[in-house]
Amino acid sequence: MTSTQVVLEAIGLTKHFPVRRSLRQIFRKEHSAVHAVDDVHLTLRRGRVVALVGESGSGKSTVARLLAQLYPRTGGDIRLHGASTSVNGGRGFRAYAARVQMIFQDPFASLNPVHTIRYHLTRALKIHHNTGDDLEAALHELLGRVSLTPPERYLDKFPHELSGGQRQRVAIARALGARPEALLADEPVSMLDVSIRLGVLNLLRDLKERLNLAILYITHDIASARYFADETLVMYAGRMVEGGDSETVTQTPAHPYTRLLIDSAPDPDRLTGNAGELATDRGNGEPPSLIEPPTGCRFHPRCPMAMARCTTDLPVRIEIGDRPGHWAACWLYDQEKAASEGVA
Repeated sequence: MTSTQVVLEAIGLTKHFPVRRSLRQIFRKEHSAVHAVDDVHLTLRRGRVVALVGESGSGKSTVARLLAQLYPRTGGDIRLHGASTSVNGGRGFRAYAARVQMIFQDPFASLNPVHTIRYHLTRALKIHHNTGDDLEAALHELLGRVSLTPPERYLDKFPHELSGGQRQRVAIARALGARPEALLADEPVSMLDVSIRLGVLNLLRDLKERLNLAILYITHDIASARYFADETLVMYAGRMVEGGDSETVTQTPAHPYTRLLIDSAPDPDRLTGNAGELATDRGNGEPPSLIEPPTGCRFHPRCPMAMARCTTDLPVRIEIGDRPGHWAACWLYDQEKAASEGVA
């Protein structure tokens, strides 16, 4: 039986990056910052996949790097098996990385081009003391887990001698060398050919089931979130706007931004007569500046259903319908207030 034990939690996770100040700002003692991530809550459980979805610049990758402890956080807490964690390099970081590993978007950039596959995997095994009595057998096992067989064909090759899909499989094998409990996959298939993306997602699903891993899957493709993830969280301009089980969020989206994401995905049905019907629901304009984010709901400048309250009050999470766990941070679902403003 698959355990749903909580492995990793983010509670009120916040990251603000300071902006380089001009001389005028220095003399005026002005302090500016990019509000990359604000008040993010998420939970990763064994044997389950959580998808974090949003357009470029929404803060998804920053969340992954915060959870991997590659960035210091501005606020909030990260809990590993319920215990608050904060690492400052050295042994503390190594112990944390043994349990939480990250898979980066570009496998060619994340693998050192001057070293062989053998070097990359051996280093991962040795750092985390997982070589066992037979290093060669451990290397073969890692490559077998990611379906790169026979292992002898790949061990002494350099990254540039492999295809993009093979490189990403090596990157996954390297992460598995630590024997982690959680994988943070930052758009792991976006740099790959469309024809091989499904194979890598199926590999991650198989590893999740066989090794009982907790996986955070970061993507801008909400359709793949429905296919791959058990739970989907939607992020806009540094804040979470909707969450719930993947089927509910992708098939009956509640937040106007989630609807925009789904409407923006390629769909042959919209090419046969429904496009005009959906166009009126699409948000216009660009995402806001995160140095001076909008007050209230950050989506309100683009939202076709914005109310006066949306421009001043920060939305809270409101439970949606009869599906447990489905929520949206949107004042449209505060029924009493919405009715008073004439919104159905």
